[in-house]
Amino acid sequence: MRRARAQSGEMAREVHPELEPAAYGLFVRLDDAGPQRATELAGYFGVGKATMSRQLRALEDLGLVARDPDPADGRASLVRLTEEGRDRFRHVRDARRERYVRKLADWDRAEVAELARLLNHFNVRSEG
Repeated sequence: MRRARAQSGEMAREVHPELEPAAYGLFVRLDDAGPQRATELAGYFGVGKATMSRQLRALEDLGLVARDPDPADGRASLVRLTEEGRDRFRHVRDARRERYVRKLADWDRAEVAELARLLNHFNVRSEG
């Protein structure tokens, strides 16, 4: 878990040197799920609205996320990755994936499959 937190911080800084570690998870969520309200993001990550607002404001200031009016409720807004934010995130994500491919290149296929199965099991159990 410590290694995962450290890697999140490293990857966030690769996206932009001024980002805090939690920002990488926001990129993952927005890239996977698309535009969302800040309250949905706060709930997903289990943080308060003020914390989420502060994190999103920092990302907006860097031009990595933007807010658009929510078509379902004009009083609310949806947070989305900007083109620059998406490009930077995907570049870092793809480079990370390539590093894992290289690290696992000499593993037996059955070992890789078992690792994938166990990580999936861990992720599914962690969500509940």
